[in-house]
Amino acid sequence: MCMTIKERYIDPFTDFGFKWLFGTEENKELLISFLNDLLDIEDKIVDIEYRNLEKLGLNIIDRKAIFDVFCTDERNNNFIVELQRSKQKYFKDRSVYYTSFPIQEQSKRGDWDYELKKVYFVGILEFNMVENEHNDNYLTKVQLCDTTTKEPFYEKLTYYYIEMPKFKKNEEELSNHLEYWLYTLSNINNLDKIPQSFKNDKLIHQAFDVAEFLALPKEQQFSYQQDLKARLDYKNVMDYAKEMAKEEGLKEGLKEGEEKGKKRKQLEIAKNLLDVLDIEIIALKTGLSIQDIENLKNRHRK
Repeated sequence: MCMTIKERYIDPFTDFGFKWLFGTEENKELLISFLNDLLDIEDKIVDIEYRNLEKLGLNIIDRKAIFDVFCTDERNNNFIVELQRSKQKYFKDRSVYYTSFPIQEQSKRGDWDYELKKVYFVGILEFNMVENEHNDNYLTKVQLCDTTTKEPFYEKLTYYYIEMPKFKKNEEELSNHLEYWLYTLSNINNLDKIPQSFKNDKLIHQAFDVAEFLALPKEQQFSYQQDLKARLDYKNVMDYAKEMAKEEGLKEGLKEGEEKGKKRKQLEIAKNLLDVLDIEIIALKTGLSIQDIENLKNRHRK
């Protein structure tokens, strides 16, 4: 069953939308522009070749890695670009694990000096990383470094994490082309036309044209509708789970409060009976334990 799509442009935070913009041969200029804007590289990327998105382990029993976008440039440098919509406890571990595949596949038979090509991992996150919750920077760059000098130790393995919720700039505040891209990714699904300031930007303009839902082939429109439905269903499930957890937490809190209030009332009654009844009878009358009564009696003596 198809959904009615009200928005003019597809959502780039769906699997289909992300790969349609950045993961197709026809639109590879968009990914090249985004990577050149993001990465700190002197020799800009001229061309890329998309690789098989499913990387097998070294042995048939090894776990597979399935990338959103995996490509190499003309110098055989490797780029993994991942879209992550929901929080994952071990996402950093996963990103390190993923980079192990393009590293291992560079091994050569026979006499090999272990020289490696560069590997870049780009994580576009629709959530804030727990480790960075008190940091307002939307972009984090990670490399191996000397812990004493803080200088890079190995520059051929680099991780970029973009926390999209922290990117809150409006159109007038954008200061570079990377921010043009991030603004486009954040807002395109809620716009009905390309912003005026982007009109003369060829690549951003191309991204808007590519993302127009009605311009998609019918088969691709159906694929997007199915993907969007799955995302909305997942969101509804998660929202319901959070609401239920909140309600259960509230119920538990009320229950705990009632139990504490009941306990205080029991102790108050027991305190008034200390001088007239023995411990066993007070415990029987109030429902408190003998240990509770003895503790109360000891405090009362002080």
